[in-house]
Amino acid sequence: MPTKVIIPTALRQYAEGHDTVEVSASNVKEALEQLSARYPALKKNLYTEDGALRSFINIYKGDEDIRSLQNLQTAISDGDELIIVPSIAGGAMIGEMEVESSVELSNDEIKRYARHLIIPEFGVEGQKKLKRASVLMVGAGGLGSPFAMYLAAAGIGRLGIVDYDTVDFSNLQRQLLHGTPDVGKPKTLSAKETIQRLNPHVEVTLYDTPLTSANALEIFKDYDVIVDGTDNFPTRYLVNDACVLLGKPNVYGSIFRFEGQLSVFWANSHEATDGRLPKGACYRCLYPEPPTPGLVPSCAEGGVLGVLPGVIGTLQAIETIKLITGIGEPMLNRLLLFDALKMKFRELKLRKNPDCVVCSDHPTVTTLIDYEQFCGMPAHDRTEHVSAAQKGTTLSSRPDEITVHELKARLDRGEKLFILDVRNPNEYQISRLNGSMLIPLPELPNRLHEVPKDQEVIVYCKMGGRSAQAIEIMKQYGFTRLKNLVGGINAWAAEIDKSMPTY
Repeated sequence: MPTKVIIPTALRQYAEGHDTVEVSASNVKEALEQLSARYPALKKNLYTEDGALRSFINIYKGDEDIRSLQNLQTAISDGDELIIVPSIAGGAMIGEMEVESSVELSNDEIKRYARHLIIPEFGVEGQKKLKRASVLMVGAGGLGSPFAMYLAAAGIGRLGIVDYDTVDFSNLQRQLLHGTPDVGKPKTLSAKETIQRLNPHVEVTLYDTPLTSANALEIFKDYDVIVDGTDNFPTRYLVNDACVLLGKPNVYGSIFRFEGQLSVFWANSHEATDGRLPKGACYRCLYPEPPTPGLVPSCAEGGVLGVLPGVIGTLQAIETIKLITGIGEPMLNRLLLFDALKMKFRELKLRKNPDCVVCSDHPTVTTLIDYEQFCGMPAHDRTEHVSAAQKGTTLSSRPDEITVHELKARLDRGEKLFILDVRNPNEYQISRLNGSMLIPLPELPNRLHEVPKDQEVIVYCKMGGRSAQAIEIMKQYGFTRLKNLVGGINAWAAEIDKSMPTY
């Protein structure tokens, strides 16, 4: 039987929607070449312009990373499985390390945690370890909600929360820390209120501020475990590097549409546990560099099943409790993949990269850097709808941009404009600009003949990111009369047509 190539959700739109493709090849290189020939749009996401496999794409044969085998020359046979794993927009552990002064459990706490106390592997000592431990949660959103609620209910002593966003209606489908009355409220405050209702014994510390290279080390230093519930690459790399520099374990989770990832990154786990654990990998060992801006859509662009973060966030809580209490085996040097549509978990092996720029024996990155510059994208720190509305109120500052107010004025004057929507068909069904033509971004290179070159083209998407990519593509094919709608259709809904639904 042929070799199966497993296509992740984030890349299926470039493979005509297929989740599995069969190829007949003798090695990984040939298999990927066949895959790319069959789906040219997928090739651009797998390879750089000079033909190298992109750094944010990992290929596994079974549960082994091909980088630890013979890389692209790794032999494959009929019946083997190749898994494409892109980055997507968590023994004896801390409980046995040096801790602060001992704590006692009150009668109320004994009643509250009774089901823990009667577990032989957990018991009173495990509960005390939780009570004297401190955990920092980066992000009070989809992943942070189940994580914080379960960790608080379990009896963590101190929980820090970093988030600079406000609660939006679009959050409520999955972010259970927040309810309808909380819309417009800072997420940190809403989260604290929910946690304290759940368990008043938990000390909650709030950081309603952007996490940056200037403050990350100071915020992280007093916590035992850092939990990554971020939704953008700049913050994810910042969290990783800060954890490596401080020697902190990083419980990583990420989600996209119907799929999730989980691992524990802890670069100095061997030293921190007096040799009881092997040397751990960090996030950069898995993904040395971020994807090219726009190649991996965020949840805001690609969507996410509302219950999916409940699965991954709860698993992050389990891993954190294991780290603190010293029970079980942590997800160190392992990557867990979850596919909700197939209800399938898959575990892959991770290996510490001896040449990692951050966690190797000879690192080249020894201080925190500018992560927005490194990733080529902003670390979004306020609700997208607010930023879109703000952008819509100003005049365009670049010749290839147009604001929603400028567009409306030109339409009101009856100017002839070609309005191009590059979102996905399901987004187009929610809302659209009158008279616009839909060509989803992945289809654009093959459908440019449908767009006139002798007419001014206004390109829009949800918030302006994908439309900016579309304009760059069109310029390569000779289009010159192009403008990107600043803030996208969300800005139009916020500033021009308030009856239009947002998402």
